[in-house]
Amino acid sequence: MARQLRLKLRRPPSYDRVDFAAGPSNAAARAALAVWPGWHGGTLALVGPEGVGKTHLAKLWLEDAGATEASAQGGDLAHPGPVLIEDVDQGFDEEFLFHRINMAGRSGGGLLLTARTLPAAWPAQLADLRSRLNALPVAEIEPPDDEVLEAVLRRLFARCNITPHDDVIPYLLNRIERSATAAWTLVQRLDAASGETHRPVSRVLARQVLDDETENLDLFE
Repeated sequence: MARQLRLKLRRPPSYDRVDFAAGPSNAAARAALAVWPGWHGGTLALVGPEGVGKTHLAKLWLEDAGATEASAQGGDLAHPGPVLIEDVDQGFDEEFLFHRINMAGRSGGGLLLTARTLPAAWPAQLADLRSRLNALPVAEIEPPDDEVLEAVLRRLFARCNITPHDDVIPYLLNRIERSATAAWTLVQRLDAASGETHRPVSRVLARQVLDDETENLDLFE
């Protein structure tokens, strides 16, 4: 019953400004976003691996710019104001994206695109679109540094209503993959292990979960 109660109380992701984990790994991207509406051509591509905060930063820009969000698969071109399009590298309508990039440079326009890969790698058959993608200004977010990863871990634990022992996060920082996705997977495993055994999230439990992960990986080597 206690396990079910904690699951019900799990907090949803927050895109509030105060909840963004700022640090050296995303400093260049934050600086690039702050330059809007002075982006060259009115467009910026925000690029980085999964789970590094692209959506969080994009949502903050959406609010600051008074922008609307559109699908990369196409949509209404009548809106002349700033627009956010996420996950462009997962597929897009070429004609729509071409026109959106052209519209971004007009007075009052703007276009923020997020993706995991650089625009030069996005598949495009239209020659005019290809040239525009190759010329897009890019802001890259790097994998989390210690400062960012610590903040991410603290917020993920809070999202699961877990208060780990004081030595758990420093212990994890030296041992986990440098990604927010890996951190979330680990926090969920610690949550499950703690709930099943009614144990606090301690360094001992963290070591046990990490050892279990290593043993499972060894089975596939």
